[in-house]
Amino acid sequence: MELREYMSIRRAYNLVRQNADAASRLTFEEFAILCRLEAVGVPVKTSEIADYQGALRPTMTHRTNHLASLGFIDRGEGLVDRRNIVCSISEEGKQHARNLARLTCEKIPAGQPLARITSERMCKYVDAMGTVYCTAGELVLVCLLEAEGERCTVTMLVDRLGFLQPTVSMSVAALAEKGLVVRSRPEGSVTRSLDIELTQEGRDVAMGIFKRIDSIVVRRRTRVE
Repeated sequence: MELREYMSIRRAYNLVRQNADAASRLTFEEFAILCRLEAVGVPVKTSEIADYQGALRPTMTHRTNHLASLGFIDRGEGLVDRRNIVCSISEEGKQHARNLARLTCEKIPAGQPLARITSERMCKYVDAMGTVYCTAGELVLVCLLEAEGERCTVTMLVDRLGFLQPTVSMSVAALAEKGLVVRSRPEGSVTRSLDIELTQEGRDVAMGIFKRIDSIVVRRRTRVE
């Protein structure tokens, strides 16, 4: 998967999430679980969903608990081993996933990667993207990598990522403490905006994240003979 495609979808979904009701707001990973369960079409063990997302079991339990509390998934005992908890998407969950996919499509501006993608295809992209977890800080790093050669400030990152400004500011501060980015004021500038650049270590980390994104495989459309 191309980095520009990945970032286009993540930005669009971040904007959708900002406008969602707090009670039903889903993380990108939770959205991906719904897309995966709908694509599979059969109950899936919680452990298998955890393997799909590369998440620890407690993390996956938290995500599926949230989805179940909203009525988006149903959980039950496994048929072979009742100690196994299996999850399946509910009709309400299917409708919610499709609605999120439609809204995400609408948030991709004309001329941007995947601007003409369908809702059905979006669900397949989100399902595939669910295999790679990225924190807000990691998204900042790959955004800076993608924008190398251009001036980047917190305001510009907010626009490119679709995050709220406090999220970006805190992420940048944490990255600066780790030595992954540097902040500087342009010579002669009278504004409070600081330029943000990757350090060499930050670029190396960003390249590692890029390789994970590049390894994502999105299933092709079924050809009609």
